[in-house]
Amino acid sequence: MITPPWLAALLTRRMLICVFTGFASGLPLYILLNLLPAWLRTEGLSLKAIGLFALIQFPYTWKFLWSPFLDRYALPLLGRRRGWMLLTQAGLLASVAALGGLSPKDDLSLIIWLAAAVAFLSATQDIALDAFRREILSDPELGLGNAVHVNAYRLAGLVPGSLSLILADHLPWQQVFWITAAFVLPGMLMVLKVDEPLAADTSPRTLRQAVVEPFHEFITRQGWRAALLTLAFIFLYKLGDSMCTALATPFYLDMGFTKSDIGLVAKHAGLWPAVIGGLLGGLWMVRLGINRALWLFGVVQVVAIFGFAWLAWLGAAPVSGTRLLQLALVIGIEALGVGLGTAAFVAFIARATHPLYTATQFALFTSLAAVPRTFANAASGWLVETLGWSGFFLLCALLALPGIALLLKVAPWDGRNRGSAG
Repeated sequence: MITPPWLAALLTRRMLICVFTGFASGLPLYILLNLLPAWLRTEGLSLKAIGLFALIQFPYTWKFLWSPFLDRYALPLLGRRRGWMLLTQAGLLASVAALGGLSPKDDLSLIIWLAAAVAFLSATQDIALDAFRREILSDPELGLGNAVHVNAYRLAGLVPGSLSLILADHLPWQQVFWITAAFVLPGMLMVLKVDEPLAADTSPRTLRQAVVEPFHEFITRQGWRAALLTLAFIFLYKLGDSMCTALATPFYLDMGFTKSDIGLVAKHAGLWPAVIGGLLGGLWMVRLGINRALWLFGVVQVVAIFGFAWLAWLGAAPVSGTRLLQLALVIGIEALGVGLGTAAFVAFIARATHPLYTATQFALFTSLAAVPRTFANAASGWLVETLGWSGFFLLCALLALPGIALLLKVAPWDGRNRGSAG
């Protein structure tokens, strides 16, 4: 029996590794985005306070500052990439488990510090994971490999965003956080099983070279104007989507859904459309190319935001079969758009990095992409209380348009792959 080319491309060891890198990367972020807000909301904290917790995610926006250290220095035994991956994962395991022993009413300051530690360790892990993934994938594999990574990233959200919420209706929060922390272990086992990539052997010889050369290479490769346009696009492309999902769990709760409803319906309704969207996005990118994929998937992503505005317009109501179907439809469409758009976006970022400076350049680009999630999300609680949920989601759709407009310059429909390294 002949294996179809698309299936043969998926069934490789490198794609399996991308599953583990995506899951390991997504888990701590979704703990901060889904589980932590749900925990705080059920303990009586206001939306404004929960929104301000997004400022804890600063490490995701500033990780490029310490990424040169990961490019320059290798930890003993496991190598430059695997050593940092394992160290940060061990820290995440301990930090997430420790959160369960605290009370939002009595230990809020300590929770803030621990949540900040989770964000810092997660951002540092992402530096190593992104560089590792870029170095094991060939250029033709970037679209599909990053689509697999993004899918696994979203799958990781099922743990804090579904399983943990369901468990929270039946178990103390301490046990919920311990169980959630245990899902860090698969990533640690992956690190012990894989080999260090060959590209990791070409580390910068000095710290100065690790700091200066990645930025110098990016600017000289494109020129100042093109480089700034690329950075502006990376900043703006996911702005509307990031804001749209910033307070998703509190939004569902305010619409009258229980934590179990969210866990069983909302998260699963978003899972398979996102997985299908991500895989289709990766396979379509083989035919379409990254440029055209960014155009098509970006439009789908914007249109999907309007579903949330419709659900907010319907308002809070008693939960019924029709009500759950409405929620599943809105979440499914939005997840499909995000699955498509994120697959193309991450592939674009990977293409823009140079193999010699993978960690620093990848960290710079993904840090910039995380800025809207941090600042806009921090203001989202205030915006919701000012505009209402419907107005808030319409604003999210509006803010998604500038990023698509920049595609005319950074990824023209019929243009060459601008910004690619080499």
